Amino acid sequence: MTLSFVRLGEAGHERPFVVRDGIASPLDDLATDIDGAFFARGGVEAVRAALASGKLRMAGPVEELGRRIGPPIALPGKVVCIGLNYHDHAKETGADIPREPVVFMKDPATVVGPDDDVLIPRGSVKTDWEVELGVVIGSTARYLADEQAALRCVAGYTIAHDVSEREFQLERGGQWDKGKSCETFNPLGPWFVPASEVPDPQSLGMRLWVNGVLRQDGNTKNMVFTVGEIVRYLSQFMVLRPGDLINTGTPAGVALGQPEPKPYVRAGDVVELEIDLLGKQRQRFTQA
Repeated sequence: MTLSFVRLGEAGHERPFVVRDGIASPLDDLATDIDGAFFARGGVEAVRAALASGKLRMAGPVEELGRRIGPPIALPGKVVCIGLNYHDHAKETGADIPREPVVFMKDPATVVGPDDDVLIPRGSVKTDWEVELGVVIGSTARYLADEQAALRCVAGYTIAHDVSEREFQLERGGQWDKGKSCETFNPLGPWFVPASEVPDPQSLGMRLWVNGVLRQDGNTKNMVFTVGEIVRYLSQFMVLRPGDLINTGTPAGVALGQPEPKPYVRAGDVVELEIDLLGKQRQRFTQA
């Protein structure tokens, strides 16, 4: 029995569903949403038990329900991001391999559905793409001793598109956040997949296309810092709580790493991205 979770409906009015082998079941009687409270009270296992006992009704295949797919978790308490976390990406940008994780924050309100339009900020000339493994925290993580303890705090995984504006990020002074926190800059989903359904988070292929051209083709095995090490490390500096999201970095192939003229995104471009086991996203970029 393979499980994933999805939230369907218009923005701000999504309903949670569990998907088993492609068939969706509404969670109205078990959960008001897929959020921090859901993870903190053991919601994934409660849903698994309800499915095993036959208590959940089937609504049908997800693709036949005819509803917008929202982000698979409700608005996270925080979005923590790791920069330069793939050997090939650091090399293409001319950066040294970091000795410790590069940490920055992203406005949680940037999280949108996996197929929602992405807005190119006004004045932007360097909007860029980044396919990333998103890690969802399932239990409170603070001062963790090792990677094994850290992985026990992971609820599961999803696809995060860490859209970036490189001029805002690198040329306008201050920290990276201003180039990462523009509205709609974190499409998420389509699925939240529990950690128990992902045998090895360090062996996931990840790909991204722009207008049908393959731009990124990487694998999480090439991370500088593993998922377990990232969660352990962050727990030394901040408390990670259920429902928090970590964007774990991107492989080579971003526009920033290309020769001039760099192919930054323009209005009308379509970006598609996928990660093994976690589904696929598709966004059209439009002008804000």
